[in-house]
Amino acid sequence: MTRQNPRTLPLAEAARLPLWRQPVSLLFLMAVAMPLAFSTWSALLNNFVIEMAGFTGVQIGWLHTVREIPGLLAVAVLAILLLFREQAVAGWMLVLLGASTAVTAWFPGLTGIMLVTLLSSIGFHYYETVNQSLQLQWIDRSRAPRTLGWLVAAGSGASLLAYGCIVLTWKSLGLSYNTVYMASGGLCVLIALFCLIAYPRFEAPHPQRKSIVLRRRYWLYYALQIMAGARRQIFVVFAAFMMVEKFGFGVEEVTALMLITFVSNMVIGPVLGRLVSRFGEQTAMLIEYGGLFFVFLAYGGLYWYDWGIGVASALYVIDNMFFAMAFSQKTYIQKIGDPADMAPTAAVAFTINHIAAVFLPALLGYLWVTAPSSVFALAAGMAGVSFLLALLVPRHPGPGNETRLGNRSGWAAIPAE
Repeated sequence: MTRQNPRTLPLAEAARLPLWRQPVSLLFLMAVAMPLAFSTWSALLNNFVIEMAGFTGVQIGWLHTVREIPGLLAVAVLAILLLFREQAVAGWMLVLLGASTAVTAWFPGLTGIMLVTLLSSIGFHYYETVNQSLQLQWIDRSRAPRTLGWLVAAGSGASLLAYGCIVLTWKSLGLSYNTVYMASGGLCVLIALFCLIAYPRFEAPHPQRKSIVLRRRYWLYYALQIMAGARRQIFVVFAAFMMVEKFGFGVEEVTALMLITFVSNMVIGPVLGRLVSRFGEQTAMLIEYGGLFFVFLAYGGLYWYDWGIGVASALYVIDNMFFAMAFSQKTYIQKIGDPADMAPTAAVAFTINHIAAVFLPALLGYLWVTAPSSVFALAAGMAGVSFLLALLVPRHPGPGNETRLGNRSGWAAIPAE
């Protein structure tokens, strides 16, 4: 008779544990750890590479292309899952992310920044891949939108803490890039190690497939993913870079702008969760993509009209608020997908999401130096395509009702069960 590992606990029995040791609590703790490292890295990146390495739009484009390579190779996580549990992989990838962030300032040259960025990106993307799978396995479908909304708020709260500390202490304490990177990355490592040690191994009722899964009925989800990846990449690479290059934002200004963004997301995250729960994924997607279409057009307008720093800052905050609605894609695939497909589908989705992300930053970096408004016009076009795709999402998606094209009754409201 095979002895069960005493640290392994079926998910159905996890409710007997104290609240702080339950699966959802672990998800919240990891949701806090990740942005402590990643958001701090993002907040300082543009100033760091411009001041320390003299980056232009070309170099920043290549840097983000390198950063997205692990995302393109996210399906490789399935090979890792043949040897290790998803929960353990999530914890150790957080350790890698935190450690890489901690040593970022040690390598101020182009090659060093590229290498450290690649390592931190492996940690970030592989963590996000398995974390999405764990969320969809551990969170009950009926509570998923609200819980995911609160997870967004928790991550925003962690970012708010990190950014608030930077804004309040960067000048007053004369902080260096090395000090901030070491503190934020080190804290991420400590929390990740606690997650690995303090929690039992939760065993979901549906064993996950460890091979690549591509299903025709998931095609709309795949299409939404590839458009989201391309559109998001333009924002991540060039929106904050514009604030530094065009408007001369320093570390404090960039961090303060992101701080405002995360305060907004802390408030709006739970509200968005209730919105998705009440009105469905399609409504959330249409609001997100329609809003992003006009925001990106306005970004381009900043290079044609003298709208000033205030408008640029407001657009940046609004942009982030729309992107906070992206978890509606998670609940969409959770509703239409086979429970055993969550891990391989998350891996495939991350790879699809990063197809355009690998080549777009480098190519658009060259376009940026001649016509930056064209970069944002392209992003607006992508948001428009996403809006059209979202029109195909049923009001009540499920197996056999994945898109409106496959179900004649898809245009009519289907009573909730």
